Amino acid sequence: LYNLGLLDGLFAALEKEGIKYSCYNKTVPNPTIDNIEEAYAQYKEASCQALIAFGGGSPMDCAKGVGARVVNPKKSIPQMKGLLKVGRKLPILFAVPTTAGTGSEATLAAVVTNSKTKEKYAINDPHLIPDYAVLDPLLTVKLPAFVTATTGMDALTHAVEAFIGHSNTSKTKKMAIEATKLIFANIKVAYDEPDNIEARNNMQIAAYKAGVAFTRAYVGYVHAIAHTFGGFYHTAHGHANAVILPYVLDYYGSSVWKSLAILAREIGLDGASDEELANKFIKSIREYNEYMKIPKYLEPYKDEDLETMVDRALAEGNPLYPVPKLMGRDEMRTMYKIVTNKK
Repeated sequence: LYNLGLLDGLFAALEKEGIKYSCYNKTVPNPTIDNIEEAYAQYKEASCQALIAFGGGSPMDCAKGVGARVVNPKKSIPQMKGLLKVGRKLPILFAVPTTAGTGSEATLAAVVTNSKTKEKYAINDPHLIPDYAVLDPLLTVKLPAFVTATTGMDALTHAVEAFIGHSNTSKTKKMAIEATKLIFANIKVAYDEPDNIEARNNMQIAAYKAGVAFTRAYVGYVHAIAHTFGGFYHTAHGHANAVILPYVLDYYGSSVWKSLAILAREIGLDGASDEELANKFIKSIREYNEYMKIPKYLEPYKDEDLETMVDRALAEGNPLYPVPKLMGRDEMRTMYKIVTNKK
């Protein structure tokens, strides 16, 4: 983004207003603790007073991590892993998403990677919710088609996992439904017609609404598994979620038929029973993935990594996420084989 000059307008506007700034531009996909510490050092050196996160989920998560360190200088990032460990108001944080997927501009989560242990985990605290979210569809029109596809399906994963979980409110259900309808109506248009501003705008709104939904209702095993692929193999988060989602929904079976049937009706599907509607909804996810050339499977894991990945996914998925059906160790191990087509 920096090298493409996408921030030039922001820099010019800041300079026009006489606002001094310092830009950290080394954030990697699946941002690391090292990224956060480097950016935090730069923040202190420049005597900054606020944060602007410009980009996809990775820059936003990195900025949240920096903010957490600013208000907790004696706490390391690993010490803030989990729930409610930040505990203090961050410097003012502006989030400017350039993708339509992560929803991080609306959430209380910062997902970080420990490059030494290959562990990817979330810091969850209401203080991490950005003060302002700036949704500008023009910032998304130059996205590669595959990024449009996978980030959009990432947003769908947020909406679906929030809706089927057991920690919903009337507001999160409403937001999840609205996000799902917008994604099914607009993602193919945005994929086929990258300059279609209406579709791009609707996808940004969908990602935001899905973020609002899951920041209260949480996600589920799709994310728990995806985080391990990101931590071990740097698999892009949206790509991992898009591939894993239909397989986990298959596993949930009858426990999600009623919920998925509601979503199926909302996107215009017909069926004689909740089971039929739920299966049509899952089939639609697979059809959308295929249409947008998202692979059916993830790259196979290394055998020596499997047990650690299973441990971490199980630890994240229960009790943190209010999933509709629990997995045991055998089920989780089987799921890793399914999503990679490994015999």
